[in-house]
Amino acid sequence: MTDHVQVSTATPTEEDAVALAGSAVKARLAAGAQVIGPVTSVFWHLGEYGTGKEYKVLLTTTAERYPELEAHLLAEHPWDNPELIATPITTGAARALEWIESSVGPQQD
Repeated sequence: MTDHVQVSTATPTEEDAVALAGSAVKARLAAGAQVIGPVTSVFWHLGEYGTGKEYKVLLTTTAERYPELEAHLLAEHPWDNPELIATPITTGAARALEWIESSVGPQQD
């Protein structure tokens, strides 16, 4: 596993997406987040085909902090069983990767 990951999920409303992203960043589980949308999703759910409008949430964190971020997102998410996927960041600008590490690390007093 790489040292950094981008985590994606989706919510039913923009307000839910901003609240979820904000809670993760404030808890220092994610360095930052973007809310994109609305997007049109096409999916299978409970054995039925469906489409709907959602708001995509992308968060950046370290592989080390991912388990805590996952637990937080699942606890705070408005859906019971949200799609939650972590994609390894295989490379990136050194300063951006350092920013991720320093943002989710222990708080400095």
